[in-house]
Formats: sequence, structure tokens, C-alpha cells
Amino acid sequence: MDEHRIGLKPITRGVWAPIGERPLALGHHRFEWLYVTGFVEPATGKTVWNVANAVCKEMFEFILADFAKSVGAGPGKRIVLQLDNAGWHGPENLAVPDGIRLVFQPAHSPELQPAEHLWPFVDEPLANRCFATIEALDSAVCDRCVALTQQSDMIRNSTFFHWWPRQRAMK
Repeated sequence: MDEHRIGLKPITRGVWAPIGERPLALGHHRFEWLYVTGFVEPATGKTVWNVANAVCKEMFEFILADFAKSVGAGPGKRIVLQLDNAGWHGPENLAVPDGIRLVFQPAHSPELQPAEHLWPFVDEPLANRCFATIEALDSAVCDRCVALTQQSDMIRNSTFFHWWPRQRAMK
């Protein structure tokens, strides 16, 4: 899992324009943010998403509890969750739901995190767009996250690294 901050400050990308013409990009820099949390199972490409307007340890506890409920984690189903070392992820005073085990990746190693590869997919329909309100951005982000839950093959191709553990066949 990983978090991604998206706000009313536009995401800009290069665009093609006829020779001699300058492309126009609307923008109005404002500093309101949404925090998208993405959970991915690399072997299948299945995703679970959460969009919030804040990030802190208390919010992370709510997001973990929601994730555990969404995937049915508990005594009969264990989930190993890889995450980075953000301050609000720290195990001190963090209520971790039953069935969830947190595994922290080494510091300064985002390339090891499959969920880091989710963000270009989330950003794609938001690039070069100007949102008037945080509510409009929230709606666009939520629509995109719902659409991405249906694109597990594309997600798996981007997150299932060659070195990621494979399931062994039971004999």
C-alpha cells in the first residue's frame, strides 16, 4: 500500500500542438489536497482504494480497518501488507486490525513498492485539467479509482515485479 497526494494545483503534462502555436493550459494554483491510498495485490492486480482529505496516524487506522473489512482479513485470512516508513505508519500506538501484518520496506527505496506504480494510472485522467473545487477533484479521482478496479491485468503488468514472491503450487 501507498499514499498519493493530489490537489487543486494542476498536474501538467506535455501536449502536441501545431508548429508555431502554443498550447493553452488552464490552471489556478490552490493548495487543497486529497490523499489517495492504494492497496494492490501484485500477483492478481486487484486493488482497493481509499480517498481522504487528511493524512495522520488516526486516519491511517481508519483506512487500515476499512481495508481489512473490504478484503475479509481476520483469523481465517491473513494479509501481509508492505508499506513505507511514513511517520503515520509507525507501529507505536497504531491499532492494526486482526489478520493484518505490517512489513516495512527499507528506507529510501520506493522502487521496491509495487503500489508506487499505481499513481501514473490515477493521475492520467487528471493531467492538464483544472478543477474548480476539491469536490470536483474528489469526484474525478473516485471515478478513476472505480475504473481501475476493473483493470486488474494492466495493474498486474505494472506491479508484479519479476522478483516478487510467487505462490507455490500445493501438492
